[in-house]
Amino acid sequence: MEGALAHMTRDPRYDVLFEPVKIGPVTAPNRFYQVPHCTGMGYRYPKSEARLRGIKAEGGWGVVSTQETEIHPTSDITPANEARLWDDRDIPALRAVTDAVHEHGSIAAVQLVHNGLHTANRYSRAIPLAPSNTVIDSDDPVQARAMDKADIKAFRRWHVEAALRAKRAGFDIVYAYAGHDMTLLHHFLLARHNHRSDEYGGSLENRMRLFREVIEDTKEAVGDTCAVAVRMAVDELLGKEGMQYDAEAHDVIEALAELPDLWDVNLSGWSNDSQTSRFSNEGFQEHYTSFVKSVTTKPVVGVGRYTSPDTMVRLINKGQLDFIGAARPSIADPFLPKKIENGRIEDIRECIGCNICTAGDNTCVPMRCTQNPTIGEEWRRDWHPEIITKLDKPKPYLIVGGGPAGLEAARALTQRGAEVVLADKADVWGGRVTAESNLPGLNAWGRVRDWRVWQLQQVANAQMYLNSHLSAQDIMDYAIPNVVIATGAKWRKNGQGRVHRTPLPFLNNDHVFTPDDLMIKGVNVISSNGPVIIYDDDRFYMASVLAELVVSAGHEVVFVTPAPIVAPWSENTLEQTRIQTRLIELGVEIMPMKHLAGMSEGRLSVSCAYSGQVQEMACGSLITVTSRTPEDKLCAELTVLRSDWADAGIKSVKRIGDCIAPGIIAAAVQSGHLYAQEAGFDAVPEPKREDYGRI
Repeated sequence: MEGALAHMTRDPRYDVLFEPVKIGPVTAPNRFYQVPHCTGMGYRYPKSEARLRGIKAEGGWGVVSTQETEIHPTSDITPANEARLWDDRDIPALRAVTDAVHEHGSIAAVQLVHNGLHTANRYSRAIPLAPSNTVIDSDDPVQARAMDKADIKAFRRWHVEAALRAKRAGFDIVYAYAGHDMTLLHHFLLARHNHRSDEYGGSLENRMRLFREVIEDTKEAVGDTCAVAVRMAVDELLGKEGMQYDAEAHDVIEALAELPDLWDVNLSGWSNDSQTSRFSNEGFQEHYTSFVKSVTTKPVVGVGRYTSPDTMVRLINKGQLDFIGAARPSIADPFLPKKIENGRIEDIRECIGCNICTAGDNTCVPMRCTQNPTIGEEWRRDWHPEIITKLDKPKPYLIVGGGPAGLEAARALTQRGAEVVLADKADVWGGRVTAESNLPGLNAWGRVRDWRVWQLQQVANAQMYLNSHLSAQDIMDYAIPNVVIATGAKWRKNGQGRVHRTPLPFLNNDHVFTPDDLMIKGVNVISSNGPVIIYDDDRFYMASVLAELVVSAGHEVVFVTPAPIVAPWSENTLEQTRIQTRLIELGVEIMPMKHLAGMSEGRLSVSCAYSGQVQEMACGSLITVTSRTPEDKLCAELTVLRSDWADAGIKSVKRIGDCIAPGIIAAAVQSGHLYAQEAGFDAVPEPKREDYGRI
């Protein structure tokens, strides 16, 4: 790959972020700490995993951690794809990770884990282990058995053996992990899981006994050359039903304060720790974690979706943290530290807090990111987040549509050296990103537009035109060789979606609206005569966000969905509980498992998804959130003129983004980037694979 990262002068205010910090027997080169996070690659895709972590180190993260790393077959979380250190055969894959991290002068951390009652052991078929006899915390019809003293002794041995393997694999930091309500060490700490009456249960001192022993065991085994870190959740946001930062969590950290070499502190469970920007702001964990430095002299790392270097400096100077921890910001921009170091603050590709990254792990596939289309493609496609191969004798490009796909295609093509003309019929850039970022809670999504527009404004080979409605003949007349159609999609009004696969003729009236109507014309298009019914068969965020918008305008809202819960796909982005809770708190009536059955003046009929029984309700307006149809008319018109392309100097016409097939914003961005990466190839290279069969 060709290209260079521009170097400017670092602002001296940020010098503190680049100080080395000692962690037990090792030293981190700076204060940027990529905390453990999943990638969806793990043990199944070790080359992809190693390349991704190596890119983080190249981008300046002083500490780069793995995801959770299973220590034993009794901690098998199949089908999730994390790391493993079950035995020596797992060492080479993780040695590839540490080699990739060390190549760039960073240090590597491994998060050892036993998942206890959090796993059904679907692959190993081992009986799950827990402090006490209990059901596991998934829907599998499986129970965990209470560990006896022999089991506890065996677990301690497994942890030591995994730590020794981690040392041989080249790791500099080895974790004892007690967080997120999904690790055995955390389960022993929590009174709701630990009902034992022996020395490992009852009092807090007894419940933390195993935690203390494992830290001591690990230090004895590898502490001569490896730092031993502890990752612990200081609050579960459950009140007295869970561990609280100003009660038992404080006491645990105070009791064990000087035992580990580093404290990595956060919230539990994962949906609290990785809250989306819809429900939290940058630094949302500070209230809970700020006490830790007051009770230990050891370095502390904390997270909070930090992207602002000024905020980072504040936390260090206040003595609240020693390291700025990040998972999602390091995914959105693996080069965030280098950009701060090189005085390129405006170049930071800031995390938007949408949690499309977490959806990868929750659907057991390699992660993706709305802001960073190269994540997960570093090895498979040889993509780099900052460097892209220059085109050989590039021909000009015309991109019609300035939404997420068009903006990313234009940005990447200009980086490759092409002359690009970008035109949009609207008076603002961003397409659906601009429309959706104006909805309640989604303001941070505007960063997808802002970063790309700013990048295009910095280069001489991009011409950008708003208020430019181009016809097929206009495009033929411009005679630009490569034409890219990125005209997006529009929401259907007719109810067609997952349940109703064909249009519903009874929805053809003036009281039916789509998300586009509300985003373009405003909430005032809705009638005030009777309740507003929102029918959601999209099953992600849009319908619930519109419900908030409509309630804020003073309307009564009824949320109807064929799904059993509100926004079920948002479970993958860790938001579902918060979404449904918010609607309930706003007074929205929720009617699950209902299909649309009919509509007349002032009335809507719905039917039970199982019995078919029909019921009627009052309805002033209906908003259908079902599916979208591509805005591909312009492409079709150009296709009709295909025989004239050569005479007009047109070599190619291609659709990208929602104009091909509507999807999430991350898919649109990736589509634009893929087009730019594949430009100039006579034969597009096939992605590399790690999942083919081996004999």
